Amino acid sequence: MTSARILAVVIVAIAALTGCGSGESEHPAVDAPIDVTTTTGTVHGTATDAVRIFRGIRYAQPPIGERRWTVPQPLPTSSANVDATKDGSPCPQTAMIPGTPPKTDEDCLFLNVTTPRKQSPNGALPVMVWWHGGGYTNGSGADYDPQKLADKGNVIVVTVNYRLGIFGYFGLPGLAGSGNFGFADQIASLQWVKANANAFGGDAHNVTVFGQSAGGMSACALLTAPSAAGLFDKAAVMSGSCLLDWHAGGLFPSAPAAKPYTDATTNQASGASAADGLGCAGPGRLACMRAKPAADLIDLNADFSDNLAYGTELLPTDPAQAVEAGHVAHVPILSGGTADEARSFVAGAMRYDPNSVTPQTYPSLLSAAFGNAAPAVADRYPLAKYPSAGLAWASVVTDSAWACPTDRGNRVMAAQTSVYPYEFAEPNPPDVNGVASAGMPTGATHATDLPFLFQLAHKDLLHGDAQHALSDRMIEYWSTFARTGNPNSDRTPNWNPATPDSSTVQRLSSEGAGTVDAAAEHQCQFWSTVR
Repeated sequence: MTSARILAVVIVAIAALTGCGSGESEHPAVDAPIDVTTTTGTVHGTATDAVRIFRGIRYAQPPIGERRWTVPQPLPTSSANVDATKDGSPCPQTAMIPGTPPKTDEDCLFLNVTTPRKQSPNGALPVMVWWHGGGYTNGSGADYDPQKLADKGNVIVVTVNYRLGIFGYFGLPGLAGSGNFGFADQIASLQWVKANANAFGGDAHNVTVFGQSAGGMSACALLTAPSAAGLFDKAAVMSGSCLLDWHAGGLFPSAPAAKPYTDATTNQASGASAADGLGCAGPGRLACMRAKPAADLIDLNADFSDNLAYGTELLPTDPAQAVEAGHVAHVPILSGGTADEARSFVAGAMRYDPNSVTPQTYPSLLSAAFGNAAPAVADRYPLAKYPSAGLAWASVVTDSAWACPTDRGNRVMAAQTSVYPYEFAEPNPPDVNGVASAGMPTGATHATDLPFLFQLAHKDLLHGDAQHALSDRMIEYWSTFARTGNPNSDRTPNWNPATPDSSTVQRLSSEGAGTVDAAAEHQCQFWSTVR
C-alpha cells in the first residue's frame, strides 16, 4: 500500500462513516428564497428551518473528452433553470471501501452552497470556501455537511469538488497546465464564487478559503500564487502547512521522503512514465492518454499524490520557498494542526501490515528516516517512554514532519501578515480514521477536528456536552475569523496572533481553553538540529 493510499484512507474512512454567529443587520431577517439567479442559471435548492442548500452547481465546463487535462473553462452565461437538490458526481477516484466500485465520472466540477435560512435583506454574509482533503486523490465537497457551520456561524459555506490524482495533477512536457489542473479547478471555484456570492446574500469582497490536509496544502499554495490575487480575502490552513516535510517512512514505513508539492520537471517525468506504462508514447502520447477510459487511469491516482506542481504559470515558486522568503498574500491567516497528527497514518500502516511498526523495526525506521542522527532521535524518543512502538513512531513523525514545520511556517508568515496559530488537542475525539482498530489510542490525530466544524456523512459524531461546546467555540472562532480577519469575539477566550519569536498557539480542547508552547511540546529545538 502506497503512502498516498494511506493518506487517502485517512479521509475516505471519514466518508465511510457515511447561533453563535455575529454580524446581524439592523434590518429584520427573513426567509431567503430557495430560487437564486446566478451567472450560470437560476438554481432551485431546498431549505430546512435553519439553512438553505443548493447542491450540484456546476462552476466550470465538464473536463471530459478533449478537455481532459486542460485548465477549467468557464460556463457560458445562462438563464436556464437548474435543479440544485442533488449532489454532483465526485471526481474520479479509487474505491477505498471494499466492495464498492470506483468513481469514474469526469463530469465532476460541482460545488454546494449552504446559507443561513434567514438573512437580512440588506446584509452581506461572509463566504467560506471549503477545499476537502484526501491526499489529492480522494474525497468530495459533498462529504462535508456544513449546515451547523452556516447556521451557528451565520456564514455562507461553499464546498467544492476538484480533479484528483492523475486527472488533476498529470503532466507532460509541453502540456499547458501540467500538474495544476486540480489547483486550477480550485481557483476557478473562487472565480465563480466571486461572481455569484451576492446572489446568495454573501459578500464577494469577504471570501475565506479554508481547507484541511491536501485542501489545506492547496490553500497554503494559494497564499503564494500571484494568479489568485484578489480572489480571496482570508485563508484558514488546517493540517496543511506549506512547510510540511515527511522524512522517509513518514507517510508509510516503506515510502520515500515527500513534501506537499513537486517541481514541474519531476511532475512531467511522472506523467511520461505513467503514459509509457499505458502504452502511450511518441508524438501521439497525449491523444492516446485522452482516449483512455477513466477506469484505466484510476489505479494510477495514488502515483499523483503530492504532485501539485510549481515552476508553472499558476504556481511559479515552490510554496515552501515562497513562505520562507516572505512572499505570501498579505491577508489574515488562521493556521494549525492536530496534536497527534501522525497516529492516523501509523495506524493505517499497522492495519495493512501489523509487522510494519514494532519494537524490532523501530531502530530501522529511525535509521532510514534520519541516518546518522537516528541514535539521537532514539535517545529523545526511547521505546521505553511509550506504551507501544506505534505510539513512539507516531510521536516522532508528528513532531518532526507535522508540528514543527507548521510552527515554523506560522512564525515566518507572522512577519508578513496576521497569523492566528492553533493546535487541536481534544483527547478523545471521534475515531474517524479507525485508529483504535490498530490498537492505538485515537488522540487528536489527523482529521479528528473535522466533526467539530462539519457533520460527516450527515451525522453528528460528537460525544457529550463538552465536545458540543468545543464545536460551538470552534465555529465561533472560524466564522468570526471569516467575518473580520480576527477569530476573537466576546463569546470566546482570547486568541493571540503569532509573532516571529513566539511559538505559543491557541489550544482547542473540551478540557478547557488556553495556550500551549507548540515548539516546546513537540521538541522543535531538537528537530532543528536534525534537519
